[in-house]
Amino acid sequence: MQRCLVTGANRGLGLAFVTELLERGARVLACCRDPAHAGVLDALRASHEDRLAIQPLDVADPDAIDALPAAAARHLQRVDLLINNAGVLVSGERFGNVMAASLAESFAVNASAPLLITQALAPLLALGNKPRVLCISSQIASIAQSARFRTMSYAMSKAALNMAVKRLAAELAPRGIVVLAVHPGWLKTAMGGQGATLAPGDSAHALLGLIERAGIEDAGKFLAYDGAELPW
Repeated sequence: MQRCLVTGANRGLGLAFVTELLERGARVLACCRDPAHAGVLDALRASHEDRLAIQPLDVADPDAIDALPAAAARHLQRVDLLINNAGVLVSGERFGNVMAASLAESFAVNASAPLLITQALAPLLALGNKPRVLCISSQIASIAQSARFRTMSYAMSKAALNMAVKRLAAELAPRGIVVLAVHPGWLKTAMGGQGATLAPGDSAHALLGLIERAGIEDAGKFLAYDGAELPW
């Protein structure tokens, strides 16, 4: 996995992925909505100038997705690993206050974008070395484990992402491309909030090991960061 593209790369888990991939010697295209405010990424680029490029990407913008393959081809030539990490969570949602705009944004960012980005990059993935697609889902997307009415926009959109992963896995497996949905754990990030239990760097390390070991027989699975298979 030496040619890698990460979305939502300016903070949290995405930044942890970029950091670890660079430490492993990979060449990385780090995508984020506003590179002008991505200070840590800028610092990483200064010390890994030949291997790290930063690409502006609003994953909810179809035109930005359409432009992504050209940027990826310039910096990476091929894609060995695509990490669909960009996500949005609307906090405080309970029955009675779910807004249509929150649902629309959540589905655009959390579900539609990973599908469209993977579709757009499929030709470059087909050129990759043991190509992999890692889609960051959530345990809260499990219908089998659903019990309470909370964070509905996030839960519903991540469940839709899981369906996209299953369909993408079936489509791309014959081309040797493995697609997985993963739960990264309860992360100590702005999204994870107070009380979270897992550092982003530890999750990124575990997930990279997981996707590196995955074979074609694992395509379409829904796994936790520790390798446990999760119910749909």
